[in-house]
Amino acid sequence: MSLNTAAIVLAAGESSRMGRSKPLLPLGNETFLSHLLNELRASRVAGITVVLGYRPEVVLDAMPEIAPIAVVNPAYELGQLSSLQVGLRHVGDGPDAVLMCLADHPFIPRQVFDDVIAAQERTGKQIVVPTYEGRRGHPTLFMRSLFAELLDAPLDQGARTVVRAHAADLLELPTTEAGILADVDTPDQYAEWLAIWEAQKR
Repeated sequence: MSLNTAAIVLAAGESSRMGRSKPLLPLGNETFLSHLLNELRASRVAGITVVLGYRPEVVLDAMPEIAPIAVVNPAYELGQLSSLQVGLRHVGDGPDAVLMCLADHPFIPRQVFDDVIAAQERTGKQIVVPTYEGRRGHPTLFMRSLFAELLDAPLDQGARTVVRAHAADLLELPTTEAGILADVDTPDQYAEWLAIWEAQKR
């Protein structure tokens, strides 16, 4: 069966440690968010929802073209899971699965998205997480059977409480892409990952 997969891109945080909007950080001729969206559009993902939160007008003014796929989490300060829940309510029961993606993890090529989807189709697992050298990264795939649990999960514990509850039905998918781990919270981390990304392009 071909999996109907929707991507939910979480871009609601304050970017406080970065000092400027992380979704709008330059990445070549693109931004973090535009690059991630372009990779998703080139993948097998069937639909995309972007969840904004802190000062959504800043992102929408810079990228007005995303307005049709953007929703706002008015309670973004409650954490990442609250934004995922807004995205899940928006997509409803239409997709078979969702890929939870983070706007500050843009260094993930389209092949990783496709590999994660294909791994679910091959194994039937309810959760698929890519790994690099044994470390879990992003995106995380959740099957529709887990949507209700994600919507009911305690906000202070995040999606990890659902991941832990279904550890036996989770697939870790090894990948050679270090970018799945790229956590960009500070200017130093940004400079470090940007240098790695640019070196890979040469």
